[in-house]
Amino acid sequence: MSVSIPTKALLWGLAGIGAWTAVKAALAQKRKIDFSGKTVLITGGSRGLGLELARLLAEEGANLAICARDADELDRAETELNEFGISVYTEVCDVTNKVQVEHFAENVRQALGPVDVLINNAGIIIVTPYEHATEDDFRQAMETHFWGSFYMINAVLPQMLSQKEGAESRGKSMPGTSMPGTSMRGRIVNITSIGGKLAVPHLLPYSTSKFAMVGYSEGLRAELLNKGIYVTTICPGLMRTGSPRNAIFKGQNEKEYAAFKISDSIPFFTMDSVDAAREIVEACRYGEAERTITLSAKVGAAIQGVAPNLMAETMAIVNNMLPDPGGIGEQRALGKDSETTLSESVLTTLTDQAAERNNEFDS
Repeated sequence: MSVSIPTKALLWGLAGIGAWTAVKAALAQKRKIDFSGKTVLITGGSRGLGLELARLLAEEGANLAICARDADELDRAETELNEFGISVYTEVCDVTNKVQVEHFAENVRQALGPVDVLINNAGIIIVTPYEHATEDDFRQAMETHFWGSFYMINAVLPQMLSQKEGAESRGKSMPGTSMPGTSMRGRIVNITSIGGKLAVPHLLPYSTSKFAMVGYSEGLRAELLNKGIYVTTICPGLMRTGSPRNAIFKGQNEKEYAAFKISDSIPFFTMDSVDAAREIVEACRYGEAERTITLSAKVGAAIQGVAPNLMAETMAIVNNMLPDPGGIGEQRALGKDSETTLSESVLTTLTDQAAERNNEFDS
């Protein structure tokens, strides 16, 4: 019995998918690492998502180095992380300052040994209509997200490259997962955003810098893989980390803040920060190239890929629903200074709870 050409094509396609699935599973097991005993450096690790990541990795026995700009936040985070019985090194460091970054990386090496895993998490959120966005807003976002990651990667890369291939097997190994020649020299995780895949209205400085970060991270993956270093690009959607209160708002700041905070609190549309952190740790564990987090982000990225014109029209509609320019104009106000009855209502309970848990409140 003859088989039609379309049927043959379908069968070959299914066979190809099956083969790739098998190869992918095999590679995942070969690349799997155990974090116990590893030196993990997390930028922006004193609060929010960075602190959630630090907690999970501490539970797995990793030795942690975290940096932030606020000494009090670092002290509170260090006190909590020390309870896990691991080694913790903290230092005030502004990732936009190349000299500070280089000093921090060297201090980490001396305190904990060469960095095995780098997680570039430090970030800044500036919410503003384009009419009130300034050159300084774009520059600060680029310096924090792109240049901050660039400086930190170049500071720790020599440490990773100096290690013999297979150095990731230091510490306790997972039975059945350690294979000669497959453990690599290091892991780099760049926390970007769905805003680095599709531009979000009133977040143009943020999106611009995240687009740059995504491109850098994806290109770096290709260039460092043959050197035994796996670079993972993380593209999260909205996560309930508690960060809105420390974000910057311009224009009609109170309305901007209320809209942002409420959006950040919607169940199913957003993801709990603990669940998001778990996904990031798993992506790093298996050396994945990229992972998009939250269903809404996955849908948005898919639509952007196949129907960019539709997504552009959708974003224009979203923009029309956001507050008009005005208010404080180009002046800046933190979220915590822009609270209203609406932003403190039951609609934002989940975000407030996350802020309390993740060291987002002042001491």
